[in-house]
Amino acid sequence: METVRSRNRRASTRPVRAIAVGAIAALVLAACGSSSKSSGGSPSSTTAGSPDGSTTTVVTDKSLGIGVTATTIKVGVALVDFGPIEQFTDVIRQMADQKKIYGIYIDYINAHGGINGRKIVPVYKFYSPLGSAGPLAVCTSLTQDEKVFAVVGTFIDFSGDAQQCIAKQEKRVLMTFNLTQAMIDKVPPGLMLTPGLIPERSASILIQLLTKQKLLDGRTVAVLGDVTQNNVVKKTIVPGLKKAGVKTGISAVLNVGTTGDTSAAVTQLDSFMERWKTEHVDTIFLSGDLASTKIFVQQVKRTFPNMEFIGDNTDVLNGAQQLQQAGVKPNPYEGVITAGGPTAKEYDESANYKYCADIYKNATGQAAPDAEHTIKLPNGKINDVYGAFNDACQLMAMFHDIGQRVGPYLNNTNWENTVNNFGPITNRGSGPYATLTKGKYSADDNWRLQSYDSTLGTTGLWKPITPLADITGN
Repeated sequence: METVRSRNRRASTRPVRAIAVGAIAALVLAACGSSSKSSGGSPSSTTAGSPDGSTTTVVTDKSLGIGVTATTIKVGVALVDFGPIEQFTDVIRQMADQKKIYGIYIDYINAHGGINGRKIVPVYKFYSPLGSAGPLAVCTSLTQDEKVFAVVGTFIDFSGDAQQCIAKQEKRVLMTFNLTQAMIDKVPPGLMLTPGLIPERSASILIQLLTKQKLLDGRTVAVLGDVTQNNVVKKTIVPGLKKAGVKTGISAVLNVGTTGDTSAAVTQLDSFMERWKTEHVDTIFLSGDLASTKIFVQQVKRTFPNMEFIGDNTDVLNGAQQLQQAGVKPNPYEGVITAGGPTAKEYDESANYKYCADIYKNATGQAAPDAEHTIKLPNGKINDVYGAFNDACQLMAMFHDIGQRVGPYLNNTNWENTVNNFGPITNRGSGPYATLTKGKYSADDNWRLQSYDSTLGTTGLWKPITPLADITGN
C-alpha cells in the first residue's frame, strides 16, 4: 500500500521502486474494468433484426476455427495474480474468487444451451502484471499450447505487445479492457474488442460534452499523459481542445514506465509545472491510466492546490477511492470531471445488474456484490469481488451474444463479419445504449458528464452532472 508522501517530495526516503510498483498496482485495478463504464449484459438477449435470437450472419466460411469442435469451444481466461503487487495496493482480487466467478457465468451459459449447442471449455491462466513477460507467456500458452479460439478476461500489458501477440500474431479473438484504438487498428477488424471504452473515443466525447456545457470557457488547459498515450494526446485531445477554442498550455507526456523507476517522470513533471505557472494553467486534462495515478495527481496538487482536473477515463476513480480509504484530506481528486455512464445506484437498480446478480446468487446462495459498497478483508484491504463479478458477467455475456449470432460455423472469418455488422446489442454495456459495427469495437454508448464526490458511498463515487445520453459513432 502506498503511503501518503510528505509535502516536500524530495524529502521522502521511500524507495522509488516501491512507489513505481504502487502506481502500477493502481493501473492494474483500472485496467481490470471494475470502475469502467461497462456493466453486465445478458446471454439471453436477442439481436437486432432477429427476434428469436437466431443468427443473421452471412456465412462465407463453413470450417470450424481453432479451438472449436462440434460440441465445444475452448476459451482462454486470463486473470491477474495480485500477489506480486498486493503490498503496494489497497484493493486486490483474490485468485480463488476470480476463477470461481468466471466459472459461474460459463456454467450458466453451458446450462442454457451453450453457444449454438457448444459448451465453453475454459482454460484459466494467472499472470504477474509487472512488465510484459507474464502476459506474453499467457499468449503463447493459450494460443500455441492450448489452442483456444478466444481469450477473455483482464489481459494487461501496458506496452501492448501481449495484446498484439494474441490478436495479430496468433489471430485469436481478444475481448478485454484497457485497449486503445492504436492497438485495435493493428489487428484484423473485429478480432480485438471491448464491452467498455477506448481512450480516443472517450476523450473526444468528453471534450464534446464539456464544450456543450461551456465548462471550458475561460480556462487554460494543459494535458498530462504518458508515452503510451502519446497518440491520444497529440491526435485526439490537443486538436479537440483547439477546435473547441480552448486556450492550452504545454502538454506533458511523461516517460513513466511500467516496471521500475518513476523518478524520471517525477522530474519531468516538475519541469512542466514550472511552464504551467508562466502559462497560468488552471485545468489539467489527465490522459490514460498512468498519468492519472496518485503519485502524479498528488504532485500537481502540492504545487497547484486549486488546480482542476479532467480525466479522459473513469478509472481515475481507483486513485480517488484509495486515497479516501487511506483518510487523505482533502482528497486531491475531489471534483475531477470525466465522461461516464449510469451512476452506481442507477446500475445497481438496472436490469443488467439484476441479471448478473441473480445468476451469482443462484450459484452461490449469497447476494451479489454491488457498485455502491466495498468489502474489506481482515487485513484491511478492499476485496474487489464486485469488479471480478462485473467483468466476468459482461465479458462472457458479450462473447455468447456474438458467438450465437455467428451461427454453427464458428471461425475467425465469420466472427469478424458478425462483429462488423452487429449493430445494437440488447441489454449490453452499463446502460441501455451499445453498438458494435465496422470500425467501432468499443461497445458502450452511454455517456454523461460526472464528477468525483468523496461523500458518496463508502469511499466516494461519481456524481452525475448531465443526463445520460446515447452517443453512438466511432
